[in-house]
Amino acid sequence: MKNIPRRIMPLLSLALLFTTSAHAFEQAQGIRSHAIAVSGTVQVLFTPEDDAAGQIVHAIDHAQKQVLVQTFSFTNRGIAEALISAKQRGVDVRVVTDAEQIRKMERSKVPTIASGGVPVFVDSLHASAHNKVMVIDAGSATPVVITGSFNFTHAAQFKNAENLLIFRGNRELTAAYRENWLRHREHSQPLEK
Repeated sequence: MKNIPRRIMPLLSLALLFTTSAHAFEQAQGIRSHAIAVSGTVQVLFTPEDDAAGQIVHAIDHAQKQVLVQTFSFTNRGIAEALISAKQRGVDVRVVTDAEQIRKMERSKVPTIASGGVPVFVDSLHASAHNKVMVIDAGSATPVVITGSFNFTHAAQFKNAENLLIFRGNRELTAAYRENWLRHREHSQPLEK
């Protein structure tokens, strides 16, 4: 416990409390449980002070096998370039994105990512495919889940007050996010170029 930064301790305590109490509540209500044991590390970032985009790029740059992305808005050039570079070095990179954002955003990097050889799928089943998630190397010894309010945008890094969580080493959590990605991929259509 001595090596854990003080600002993370309250989050870990809350995670443990919510995991325990949520599981008990869900069992009492007959709800399917998504409670996952706390393991690995959690990196906490808050923008615009912290370099969340830089940490995302770092995680992508260290991906060995796979990067699965769910995105709402996507205008961050550095993150887009990191995904294309990962694809070019042989990492399986795939993106599921929101249909309306593709139509509305003039500066969207999703078409650039698709032009870079990354398969992109459009989720139009929901009113808003509002996920902001990356699942990196699920099933490996070093899986990563990236999530939070942080859209993969320039504004999220430099203009907005956002949060980003990077979970490393929690295989069960990574598997849950991967399964969710696969469910959304099932009903998504390939991006038309």
